[in-house]
Amino acid sequence: MTETAFFNAHERAMLFKSISKLWNNLRDEITIDDVHYLQSLIRSGVKAGVYHRDKYGINPVIRTLRTAELLHDNIALDRNMTIAILVYNLCRLGHVSEIEITEMFGDDVARLVHGLIKISKIYKKQSAVEDENFRKLLVTLAQDIRVVMIMIVDRRGLMSYINNHEDEKFVRDISLESRYLYAPLAHKLGLYQIKTDLEDLSLKYLQRDVYNKIAQRLNETKVERDKYIEKFTAPIKDVLEREHIKCHMKGRTKSINSIWNKMKTKQVDFNDIYDLFAIRIIIDTPKEYEKRDCWYTYSLIGDIYQANPARMRDWISMPKSNGYESLHGTFKGKDDKWVEVQIRSERMDEIAEMGLAAHWRYKGVKTDGGGIDQWMQNVREVLEEGSKNRMDLIRDMHANLYDEEVFVFTPRGDVFRFPKGATVLDFAFRIHSRIGCQCIGAKIDGKNQKINYKLCSGDTVEILTSSTQVPRVDWMNIVKTSRARNKIRLALNEARTKKADMGRELLHRRFKNRKIEIDEPTMSRFINKKGYKTITDFFVDVNDEKVDIVVLVDEYLDFVAKQQESTKPHETAQNFVLQHKADEDDHGADDILVIGNNVKGINYKLSKCCNPIYGDSIVGFIASDGAIKIHRRDCGNVKHLIEKYPYRIIRSQWSGKLGKQYAVTLKVVGNDDIGIVANITSLINKEGDTMLRSVSINSIGGIFEGFLGIGINSLDMLDALIKKIKNLKGVKDVQRTSH
Repeated sequence: MTETAFFNAHERAMLFKSISKLWNNLRDEITIDDVHYLQSLIRSGVKAGVYHRDKYGINPVIRTLRTAELLHDNIALDRNMTIAILVYNLCRLGHVSEIEITEMFGDDVARLVHGLIKISKIYKKQSAVEDENFRKLLVTLAQDIRVVMIMIVDRRGLMSYINNHEDEKFVRDISLESRYLYAPLAHKLGLYQIKTDLEDLSLKYLQRDVYNKIAQRLNETKVERDKYIEKFTAPIKDVLEREHIKCHMKGRTKSINSIWNKMKTKQVDFNDIYDLFAIRIIIDTPKEYEKRDCWYTYSLIGDIYQANPARMRDWISMPKSNGYESLHGTFKGKDDKWVEVQIRSERMDEIAEMGLAAHWRYKGVKTDGGGIDQWMQNVREVLEEGSKNRMDLIRDMHANLYDEEVFVFTPRGDVFRFPKGATVLDFAFRIHSRIGCQCIGAKIDGKNQKINYKLCSGDTVEILTSSTQVPRVDWMNIVKTSRARNKIRLALNEARTKKADMGRELLHRRFKNRKIEIDEPTMSRFINKKGYKTITDFFVDVNDEKVDIVVLVDEYLDFVAKQQESTKPHETAQNFVLQHKADEDDHGADDILVIGNNVKGINYKLSKCCNPIYGDSIVGFIASDGAIKIHRRDCGNVKHLIEKYPYRIIRSQWSGKLGKQYAVTLKVVGNDDIGIVANITSLINKEGDTMLRSVSINSIGGIFEGFLGIGINSLDMLDALIKKIKNLKGVKDVQRTSH
C-alpha cells in the first residue's frame, strides 16, 4: 500500500502539519536518528499493510499524531512519551518487537510501549465503565503514570473525531467511556482542561439538545457580559495601578457541562448561575508577599463594590488538600448583578491551570486512600518546582498505588478488588456462598488452576464447581479475605450441625429398636464422661461412625446403672428370705428374693428407670457393690441386663405390703376442656393412701397432655385409679410411664 492510497487529501494536509509541529516542538528533545527511525517504521508499516483504518474509519497514523500534539499542548514536551505514542500500534500489531524498540529508542520508550500494550489487552475485557475498580486496575497494571496520561490524551483526540459520526452506538459508547472512565482519571491527575473537554464533548454527543441550548445562551450573552465585565473591571484596574500592584486580568467561562450540572443540582435556571463568567486577577508578587497582596487587593475591590460575605472562599490561608490556593469573592456591580472575582499569585495560577495534580480531588472527588494521596502529593511537589526535567522525575515515580490489592475480571467483564494474596476460593465466595462451597478450581484466562491459586491483577476468573464438593477446615488457611473466611466458617458449622442431627437420629433409632428410653440429662452426663467437649462433637462422631454404636448403647446402659446406684437413696429391708418356689414360668427350683415384713439383712433399692411398685412383676439385679436393684420385668433395661449379665440376675417377688408409697408417673391425654385438670386432680386427692406429688400439663390444638406424679401403695390401687381417671369426661387415654 502506498502512502498516497492510505491518506486522503485532508489527512495528508493534517499529516504534514502535525509532523511539522512535532518537529518544531521537539527540536531540542529528539535526535536525527530518532527521526529517521520513526520515518522508516511508519513508512514500512504503511507499505506492509500493517496499518488499517479501524472499523469506524479512523486513520491510526493521524490519530497517534494528534495524540502527540495534545500531549505537548496539555502536559509536556517529552521525547519518550511522544515516540511511544507513534510506535505503539506498530509494536502491538507485530511489525516491530519490543526488543527492537529498545535497541532503537531505549529502555524507557520500550517500557511505555509495553505498558500501553498491556493496558490495551485488559481494556478489551472490561464492561462496566463506571466501575472505580477498573480505573484502579488501569493504574495498577500501567505501573507508570505516563502510560495513563497517554491513554487520556488519546481519548481526548478520539473525541474530536467522532462529531457527527454515522455510527450512533459507537459515538454513544465512546462518550460514556469518556465521561465515566477517562474524565475521572484526568480529574484525579489534575489534567483539568482535558477533563473539561471530555465532559463537554460527552454531553454534546449524548445530549446534543441540552449542549446546543446552553452553548447558544452563552453565545447570546457573551457580548453583553463582555461589556458589563469591561465596565466592572475598569475602576479595579485604576485603583490597582494607583497602588502599584502589578497584575493582569483574564476571564474564565464556566464549562457547558458544569453549567448543566449546576442547573440540575441547584435546580436553577441559566440566568440564576452566579459564576457563568468570573474575573481572575493574577498578581505578580514574590511568594513571601502573596497572602498580603491578595488580601489587600480583595479589600480594595471591597471599597468599590459591595461584597457578599456568604460567598467568600479563603483557600490562601487554608489551601485545599490538592494544593489549590486562591481567594474567591463575589461582588455586586451595577444593576445588582453579582460577579465572582478570583485573586491569586502567578505561582498559584500556574499550579491551578497547568499543574498535573491541581484539581484531582477538586469539588468532591473521593480519595483512594493513603497510597494515592501520598503519590499525588509527590507528583504535586515535583510540578510545583517547575523544573524543566519534571517529566524525568515523574518517570521515576512508579505508580504502585495499589500494590496491596489485585483487580480481577469475571467472564462478563465485571471487576472485583481483592487484597494481595487472595485466591480462587476468595473469588468464588465473593460471587456467592453456594458457588464458594462447591468450588473445585477455576479457569484463569482459559487455563485450569487449583482453588489455592493466588489471583493476579488482570486475571479473568471462571469458577469451576461440583455438586459433591463440600467446605473443608483447611480452606480457612487458603482464603485471604474475612468475607470468605466467615462464609466458610458458617458453612462448616451448618454442615456440622446437620451431621450432628443425623447422628442423633441414628442413635435414637438404635435405642428405640432395643426399646430403651433415653434420659437426656443422663445422656449429657454420659457424653461428658466420654470426654466430649460438646454434644455436637459426640453426635458428629456417631454420624461419621467413629464410635461403635452397639458398644455405645451398652456403655450407656452401664453408665445409667452406675448413676442410679450412686445417686438413688438405699432402702434397708428389715427382713428377707431366700426360698424355693415352683413357678410355671421357672425352669426349676431357683432362689427367689422375697421382699416383705419379715425380710431383713439385705440392701436393695427400687430402680428409677421403671419405678416398680408393690404388685409389679419384678426382678433383682446384683450391682457391683453388692446392693440389689429392683426392676419391673418389662423394663427395657432389664432385657439388656439379662442378655449381658444373666449371672447377676435374681428372681424377686413381693411378700406382704411394705407400708409405704411408691412413686408412679401417669401420662394422661384428653380434650382441653374447662375444668378437666381440676377434675383429675380432685379425683386423685380423694383416693385414700394416694398422694398427688407433681403435675405437668401441655396443650396443643385443643388436646392436652399431662404427666402426673403420684405416690401409691400397690399395683392394684394403681389399676383402680387408672380406670377411674379414664372414666372422666374428656379423658382419652391414661398410661403408666417411666418419666
